[in-house]
Amino acid sequence: MAFKRFQKATTKRVSREPEGQELEGQELESRGPEGPSPAAIIAEQKITAIAVFLGAVASIGGFMFGYVSGQISGFFDMEDYGRRFGEHNAATGNYDFSAARQGAIVGLLPAGCLFGSLIAGNIADSLGRRMAISVSALFCCVGNIIEISAHSSWPQFAVGRLVTGLGIGSLSVAVPMYQSESSPAILRGLLISTYQLFITLGIWTAEMINYGTHTMTTSSSWRIPNGLSFLWSLILGAGILVLPESPRHAYRQGREDEARRTIARLAGLDANAASVNRQMEDIRAKLEEERAGAATNWYEIFTGPRMLYRTLLGITLMAGQQLTGANFFFYYGTTIFRATGLSDSYVTQIILGSVNVFCTFGGLYVVKKCGRRNALMAGAAWMMVCFLVYSFVGHFMLDQTNPANTPAAGNVLIVFSCLFIVAFATTWGPLIWAVVAELYPAKYRAPAMAIATASNWLFNFLMSFFTRFITDAIDYLYGLVFAGCCAVLVLVVFFFMIESKDRSLEEIDTMYLMHVNPISSSKWDEKNLSDSSDRSAQQSQQNVDHGGEQVERS
Repeated sequence: MAFKRFQKATTKRVSREPEGQELEGQELESRGPEGPSPAAIIAEQKITAIAVFLGAVASIGGFMFGYVSGQISGFFDMEDYGRRFGEHNAATGNYDFSAARQGAIVGLLPAGCLFGSLIAGNIADSLGRRMAISVSALFCCVGNIIEISAHSSWPQFAVGRLVTGLGIGSLSVAVPMYQSESSPAILRGLLISTYQLFITLGIWTAEMINYGTHTMTTSSSWRIPNGLSFLWSLILGAGILVLPESPRHAYRQGREDEARRTIARLAGLDANAASVNRQMEDIRAKLEEERAGAATNWYEIFTGPRMLYRTLLGITLMAGQQLTGANFFFYYGTTIFRATGLSDSYVTQIILGSVNVFCTFGGLYVVKKCGRRNALMAGAAWMMVCFLVYSFVGHFMLDQTNPANTPAAGNVLIVFSCLFIVAFATTWGPLIWAVVAELYPAKYRAPAMAIATASNWLFNFLMSFFTRFITDAIDYLYGLVFAGCCAVLVLVVFFFMIESKDRSLEEIDTMYLMHVNPISSSKWDEKNLSDSSDRSAQQSQQNVDHGGEQVERS
C-alpha cells in the first residue's frame, strides 16, 4: 500500500510538469518525465564553502566524543589522578585501579551515550536538528563541570562521565541526521563521514595533551585536558546556531521557502534551478505519502513499510562497528609496543592514534570515490585476517611475561595492529555513520537512527567494562571473537545492504520499498520506477476508458 501511495504521488509530480516547456541539448537528454535524473542532479551541484563549514562544525560532536574517550586512558597513569581516585597498593607503593573501578569510570560514558542516543530522536523532532545539537552540547558542559570539580570521590567523576555521555550519545544521532538531511548528494557521504574523522582527531588531540601534562604532579595533569572539553562544547553549541536548519525538517514544519533556499544555498544553485525543484518535489511526494497513512507511532520502525528490514540492518551495522574490535587493539597497544622497547604508554597511544587519524583521511577518499558495499566488505575481510594473525601469534608465540624476549612476535603484532587500524579507519570507521544515516525515510529517521546508534553504544559499554576481565582470562584469543564477527559482517553487507552512493535519500527509500536486490543495487536506475509509474498510470487510464465503453454499450 505504501508503495502504491508513492506511485500516486509520483504520478502527481509528473502531471505538474509545465506543458510546452522546451529543453535543448544535454539538458533534454538528462531529464526524464519527472525532471532531471539523479546523475544530472549530482552534476549540477557544486561544492560550496557553506556545505563544508556545515559538515565541519556539526562534526565537532564527534571530536568531543573522541576527546573524552582518548583522555581517560591517560588519566589512569597520572600520579595525582591515581592518588585521588585510585586504591593504594601497600606492596608496590603505587595507586592502582581495580578492574571494577576502572571499568565503571570508563564504561559509564558509553552507558550515558546509550540513553542519550535513545532520547535524541524525540529531541530532534521536537526542537529541530540544530537546537537538538546545541542542547546536547549543553549537557556535555554540565557533565564536564561535575568531573572537573571532583576532589577525591571517584563516583562523582564517574557520574560526570555519565552526564557527559548523555550529551555525546544525543550528538551521535543528531549530528549525522542533520548532516544527511542538509548536505547536497554530491557531498553527503563525505560530510557525514567527517564525524568519524573528527572522532579520531579528538582521540589524537587528547593523547597529545595528555602527553604534555602527564609529568605534572598536581591536579593540573588531568584537570587541564579535562577542562578543555568545555571549550569544544561551547564551540559546537554556539557554532551550530549560525547554520541553517535541515531543509527536510523545515519543510515538514511548513517552512517550504526556507527549505528551498537552504537546498539551493548548500548546493550553490539558484532557488529555482531544475535540480532544486526536483528535490523539493521528492520531499513533497514522500511527505504526501506519509500523511496519506495513519499517525506515526514509535513501534512503526518495526512495522512500517520495509522498516523491520532496515531497522534490524541499521542495528546490525552499528553494533558491527564496535564488534570489529577496534577498541581491543587500542587496549592491547601498550603491551605489544613494549616488545620493541617502547615502554611509555603515552608514546604508544600517540603512535596508534596518529595511524588512525592519517588513515581516516584516506577513508574520506574511499567514501567519495568507492561504493559503500565493496568498501565495507573489503574492510571487514581485511580486519578478519588481521585478527586471525594477531590472536594466534599473540597467544602461541609472544612471551606474555616478558614480551621483549620475543621481538619477532612483537614486530608481527605491531604490523598487524597498524594494518587493522588502516582497514578500520578507511572503511568501517567513517562509512557506517553515512550508511545508517541514509537508511531510513524522514518519517522514521529519528527513532530508527536512535535505536541503531544505541546498539553501537551498548556494545561500546559492554566492551569497555568487560574487556579487562575477558583478556585476563583468555588473553589474545579474545581476538578470535572479533574475527568471527568480521566474517559475519561481510555476509551481512553482501546480502542485505543496498548501494546508496550518490543517491538522494528519497531514491534510497524507494529502492528499499521496491525490494531492489542488494547484490545488483549499484546498477539500479530510477527509470525503473518511472517506467513502473507510467505503466501504472496507463493501466489506470485503460481501465477508465474500458469502463466508459461498457457504460456506452449499456
